Amino acid sequence: MREYTSTAAPADRKAPMLRWAVLGAGVGVAAGSLLAASASALAGYFARQVVTPGRKTEDLAILAVVRGAEGLEVILPATAETTAPGTYSLYFQAGRGHARIGEVLSFIPAEGTVTRRVEHVYAGELATAVRGWWSGVVYETPEDAGVTAERVDIPTPVGEAPAWLVGGTDRADTWAIMVHGRGASRTEGLRALSTTGGLGITSLLISYRNDGVAPFAADQRYGLGSTEWEDVEAAIEFALAHGARDIILMGWSMGGAICLQVADRSRHKRHIQALVLDGPVVNWIDVLLHQAKLNRIPEAVGRMGQWMLSNRAGRAITGLATPLDLRALNWIAKADQLRVPTLILHSEDDDFVPVGPSAQLAELNPEMVTFERFTVAGHTLEWNVDPRRWDDTVTRWLARMMRAPRPGAGRDGGSVG
Repeated sequence: MREYTSTAAPADRKAPMLRWAVLGAGVGVAAGSLLAASASALAGYFARQVVTPGRKTEDLAILAVVRGAEGLEVILPATAETTAPGTYSLYFQAGRGHARIGEVLSFIPAEGTVTRRVEHVYAGELATAVRGWWSGVVYETPEDAGVTAERVDIPTPVGEAPAWLVGGTDRADTWAIMVHGRGASRTEGLRALSTTGGLGITSLLISYRNDGVAPFAADQRYGLGSTEWEDVEAAIEFALAHGARDIILMGWSMGGAICLQVADRSRHKRHIQALVLDGPVVNWIDVLLHQAKLNRIPEAVGRMGQWMLSNRAGRAITGLATPLDLRALNWIAKADQLRVPTLILHSEDDDFVPVGPSAQLAELNPEMVTFERFTVAGHTLEWNVDPRRWDDTVTRWLARMMRAPRPGAGRDGGSVG
């Protein structure tokens, strides 16, 4: 009879081996749970940051302020932003200080520094500042931009929202309502006043919920356009009550997303003649995926963050009163529904809101959308890099739109109001 050697462990060894196997399985489950919990926490943090208004961070060192042959000069670390051509602003002393910064005077790559001209100090002591932040804002008030403005308050669903009203001339009954981006303020639109003034139209630079000037919403969270559009609707009603016949919406970044929502949902569609959008968010899903990648967040975690933003179960984490409908904020998926003539100005070097969706929207709806591609400029900095081209492009396009009959003129939800 053939003898077989058993490979089974003796009884006294089998129990310890089983205990180790169970322990190993437990460690695996614990590690998986820990990983899932970490991913969930990161997704929650990402989602919450997207919709929570925050303060600017003084992330730029001010190395020195010196007096040159033609006035003050500032020496800064050389970055893509600080070495870019054009005119910008440097905020410092927690935002209490503000200086307009002009041309590059010298750039020393070996030292990693750039020297730029200081054109004007609006507030604060720049000479004593050590840190600040870079901005595309150029002027502090309408008067700094060379125009006289009236301070008005617009009744919105969340309360009185301050705005600047700049009267027009020969086209005063056409109003340009300027909508700033996320984390910015109405000063963002001051760059466009020379353009709208040249066209003779009235300008209304508004504030909206949670921007630090207008009142906060109850949840103190951004709606990425899905709630803010109501404040722009209120601005349109203010304009119509004060002599406006035609409305042009001008939006920067998230302001572009807000303007698109207004064009889609407004009760006053027949009055909206055109949209001018600078670096707009055309598709929030694309932007959120890009931001997750930019911040080295795994794609799956980024998508979990999107889920938290758009589902009721995520409200405890995001703080949103109502979940966001990200599909309704995706204009690539509903490109044919945009029926207002739209000019988009967007730089291919925008590293915050990718240019792709803007170009794609123009390809999908060439009847309504004109796309002007810029280079070199960072996010919403097209005017700063090339103000003449920005002004010429917007002026020529708007002049054509104001002469042309509006698509669907006389229709406003099927009736004339």
